[in-house]
Amino acid sequence: MGAAIGAALVEVGHDVGWLSAGRSAQTTDRAGRAGLRALDDLAGSDLVVSVCPPGVAANVARSVIDTNRFRGPYLDANAIAPATSQAIAADVAAAGMTYVDGGIVGPPPTTAGSTRLYLSGDRAAMVAELFAGARIEARVLGGAGPTAASALKMTYASWSKISSALLVTADDAAQRLGLREALHAEWEMSAPDLAARLDRASAAAIAKGWRWEGEMREIAATFAAVGEPDGFALAAAEIFARFDRPRSS
Repeated sequence: MGAAIGAALVEVGHDVGWLSAGRSAQTTDRAGRAGLRALDDLAGSDLVVSVCPPGVAANVARSVIDTNRFRGPYLDANAIAPATSQAIAADVAAAGMTYVDGGIVGPPPTTAGSTRLYLSGDRAAMVAELFAGARIEARVLGGAGPTAASALKMTYASWSKISSALLVTADDAAQRLGLREALHAEWEMSAPDLAARLDRASAAAIAKGWRWEGEMREIAATFAAVGEPDGFALAAAEIFARFDRPRSS
């Protein structure tokens, strides 16, 4: 996702860098193919965009703060709860930076119209201007609070990913009960789209379940904070925790 967003910005004329120290050969290859320039530090940068697994979003922000080489706008575009976003925003502000909250909906933006970057906060409009004409569409959420982008991402992903987790575990349960063929036969009659959805959900869980576990816990925290049940998301986190991180990532 990060390389695809970087490539989208390069495509509209921006000079986009990345911190290459300690990164894997696969990451280096992705950055090169995206047209990103390797950087030793963030000095002179106009904007930092953080795109990482949600469980390390706070650590990434802290690493930027600790470099003492950047004081511009910091866009956190990770799948985190509003409370997590608020905590990171406080740390970023204390270090003299400006925090912009972001939430990405859609796949890595390889084609126009597939992916939206929602933005909120005082500098959201300025960040949106940087994405003008890019194949990822930037949308500013005005009047809904500084962490509105994270809140939208959490509520959207609650359906798209928790429903996938339920589908995967329903299929697993049917197999253990010796009824998988019967379940799929019933799906063909009453819900013919579910077989294809299961294939997509299973493939996504194998590739990304290790990352989605943390996202589900952020969704659980989001729901609990507004008095809604968090059990759906916690169960999905348990399901996605069964999937190991791919060796090639």
